[in-house]
Amino acid sequence: MSEFNNRIAAQREVVKSINGCCWKEELFGLSSGAIDRWIAENDVDPSSVLVKLIREVADKLFFLSNKSQEQVTDDYKLLSNEVARLTDRIRSAVIESH
Repeated sequence: MSEFNNRIAAQREVVKSINGCCWKEELFGLSSGAIDRWIAENDVDPSSVLVKLIREVADKLFFLSNKSQEQVTDDYKLLSNEVARLTDRIRSAVIESH
């Protein structure tokens, strides 16, 4: 259960990092549809570094969600660490975009 909680906490942290800035509309989740809506509503360049980072972290968190029922492996831990690094990069990219 702690892997599930850690993944959910990581998702919240990513969304909180993005929404910590003044956007016309907040990002409501990390699904493809939510990201696409956020891009459109905020006139964000879909090819920007920020969008690429958001999509990358969303893909990694989706992968982790499929692994959360399994035994925690070294690969899972590495991916979790990578999500944390991406979240830090997203924070920086949000600041740079405004």
